[in-house]
This record gives sequence, structure tokens and C-alpha cells, in this order.
Amino acid sequence: MTIPRTSTLLFLFLISATVLSVLPACQTETTESGQPLPGRLDYAIALHGGAGVISRDIDPEVRDGYLASLEEALTIGRDLLDAGGSSLDAVEQVIRFLEDDERYNAGRGAVFTSEGRHELDASIMDGRDLNAGAVAGVLTVRNPISLARKVMEESRHVMFAGEGAERFADMMDVERVDNSWFGTDRRRQQLERAREQAGLPDVQPFGTVGVAALDRDGNLAAGTSTGGMTNKMPGRVGDSPVIAAGTYADNNSCAVSATGHGEKFIRNAVAYQICAIMEYQGATLQEAARIVIHEKLDEGDGGIVAVDHLGNIALEFSSPGMFRGAADSEGRFDVAIWD
Repeated sequence: MTIPRTSTLLFLFLISATVLSVLPACQTETTESGQPLPGRLDYAIALHGGAGVISRDIDPEVRDGYLASLEEALTIGRDLLDAGGSSLDAVEQVIRFLEDDERYNAGRGAVFTSEGRHELDASIMDGRDLNAGAVAGVLTVRNPISLARKVMEESRHVMFAGEGAERFADMMDVERVDNSWFGTDRRRQQLERAREQAGLPDVQPFGTVGVAALDRDGNLAAGTSTGGMTNKMPGRVGDSPVIAAGTYADNNSCAVSATGHGEKFIRNAVAYQICAIMEYQGATLQEAARIVIHEKLDEGDGGIVAVDHLGNIALEFSSPGMFRGAADSEGRFDVAIWD
């Protein structure tokens, strides 16, 4: 049977009208046109300096020192994003600052292994294309987060560990230090106490640093850096350098940096699971973070900081405290330790 020409033309007209009516709505769902998503903040950033048993009775000077450090780190990230810098740059620069602050268990101030040295881990991830870089068991790199970014951008791999990470560092323009540079008297005392307690590692998560950020272009990024557990066995690797466990970023959902009991965060793919719950179940960032931290993990296991693709921020933890901060383009700027 032959279809009349008028009917064919009418059919094509209806199809074209339908497609044209849908296109504008589709365009508002992406940033490819250079326009921000409706309701999206210009930028947002969240950071942490570790979660664990943090007594409210700590010396006021120590407390104020942490808060001042968090404020300075947050200012670095906020100002960089406000000036149009990328989320990757914000993540790296803020973590570099925290790695150089001996208050935290990352870089200078990293904890000791059972053999009395330091093995450092870090990772970074780009939410635009899921590209990522990580290093584990680094011994002489002052800022492991920068080496992790080199892995992401200047190699075809995702992670280098141990001797391989050191060899890769030899090829890269990164600052090197003697392993003893990372140590402090406070960390040495923690090692001695741990050795006295039947030689067990200190499983209380404390001091890992991390950042999640959204920039003006709508791109998400996350990064994490740590010295691991006090008195850990040589070669032990926690969640911080493991993509999907301690660090994850995807422009379709969120960016997450975790801090806590590394083995549990690895088993539960914590960072990725938060983003997946958002993407596949339609949960908000806060809902997804609460589900993972309070239902998938045990109480006291640690926490996360996260930013979603609209600039919403989640600072979720089940431990007594978490050093943390958050800022965004609407003027939010706060740091805290406890609830």
C-alpha cells in the first residue's frame, strides 16, 4: 500500500516539532554550551584533616591551631576557585598545604610504620573523564599529592607503588626529601605507645587529609593524602590511594574524599558508592553520604567530605570528630571539629 505524500509530510512535520521542543530542555542539562546548570553554584569546596577520637578537652591552643590551619587551607582553595581556577588545582594546592602542616598525618607529620619509617599514600581524580592517579608507599616525595597528579597526567597508568613510585618520582619534577624529614616527636611518641600495646597498629583513624571541589566550569575533582596507621606493617596500603575507596570524582554525580579505617573503606568502596547511590537511586548527596557512613559502615569508622555537581556539600562522619571545612560561591565559609 502506498502512503499518500501529504500523510508522509505531516508525519515528518510532527517528528521535527517534537525533536525541536525537546532540544532546549536537553541543552540545559549539560555544561557543553558553557552555561551553568540551573541552580548550580559557581564553585564549592570541602576539606578534611582526618576523623577519629578527638577529645573535646584538648588544649585550647591546640584546638585553635587546628582551626586556624583549616581556615588557611580553606582560604587557599576558596580564593583559587573564586578566581576561576580549576577544581584539580584547588584539590592539589590545598592538600599540598595540609601535607606541609605537621598537625596532620600526611607529608610532614606522617605516622611511623612498625619499622620506624614513613610510607606515604595519595590519590587524585578528575571528574570530567574519570582519569585518576595514585601513589602508595612513597618514601622521599615531599608532596605525594603532586606525584599522584603526575601519574594521572604524565603516564598511562593509574597507580605506582613502592620502588616503582620512587622511580617514577625520579623522572618527574617533584621535590624530594629524606624520609626522616616527615617525622615529628609527637608521631614518635605515638609509635612508642602503640608498641607498648602488644605491638598492635593504631587503628584509630586520625589526620588523613583530603579535598573535594567544584569549579566554575562545572568540573569536579577529589584528592586524598595520608601516612596510614601508626605502627602499621611495612607495605600496608589503606583506602586513601585506592580510587573508589578513598577518592572518587564524576561530573555526573559527586566528588568524595574519605578518612577513616582504611580496610573497611576499601571493602565498601565508600567514595564510589556514595556517587553511585546518587546516580542510580536518585538520592541527594546528603542522603547518599548518610546511607554509606551510618548504614554500610560501623559507628566510629570515619567520615567523608563531598561536593556534588550542583555545589551541594556533605560533611558526614560517625566518629567523635572530624577536622573539616567548607566554602562556596554564596559566601559559606566555616571550619569545625565536632558536631
